[in-house]
Amino acid sequence: MTAQDILHELEAYGSAQTKKTFMTHGAREPLFGVKVQDLKKILKKTRKNHALSLELYATGNSDAMYLAGLMADEKQITRDQLQTWVEQAYWSYLNEYAVPWVAAETTFGFELGLKWIESDRENIAAAGWNTLASFASVHDDDVLDIEAYSRLLDRVVKNIHAAPNRVRYTMNGFVIAIGTWIRELTGKARAVGERIGKVSVDMNGTACKVPLATTYIDKVIAMGRVGVKRKTARC
Repeated sequence: MTAQDILHELEAYGSAQTKKTFMTHGAREPLFGVKVQDLKKILKKTRKNHALSLELYATGNSDAMYLAGLMADEKQITRDQLQTWVEQAYWSYLNEYAVPWVAAETTFGFELGLKWIESDRENIAAAGWNTLASFASVHDDDVLDIEAYSRLLDRVVKNIHAAPNRVRYTMNGFVIAIGTWIRELTGKARAVGERIGKVSVDMNGTACKVPLATTYIDKVIAMGRVGVKRKTARC
């Protein structure tokens, strides 16, 4: 399949209601409004395809860009290519999910995450926190820098309530992720959650809510799922 073939399929799968929902959350033209379940129908045909994923992302079409993230080959994509992607990822589906998920599955994802959280651009800093969170979810604890993750939790306590809007959201998600995925830091992450309490985030007037970190971590503990890693960051 070519990129043009895929754009035609995306258009066919597009939904006016889904498009409206995406735009309410920050998406902008061009996009067709394709549900993830339909993107995955296309993904079954292409599987991972490095060159095609780069072409799709470069179209600037939001649906194609998200699909590119699902299609990307983490063993072939480069730091420079991911840097280009994160700079062009202008709304949450892209900068908080599609791009961080790919970055997290690379061998250099942790370093990219650390770089991105230092950005003064909200979309890139938010991408950085989600990259670091996702990196912890798919790598065994024995290859993670536990001390660095502990220091990042301290940083969240100190900075979260003064951080930019979507950075606050992803910092809160980071606390939940570390409490979930890194067994050694579950207790500390929960304590951090207690200290930061409720995190206020402007959700663009939608019904979406910011999860309370302590409540979420407690549910994971109760289910006996602490430290159970994921096979892939992407979904």
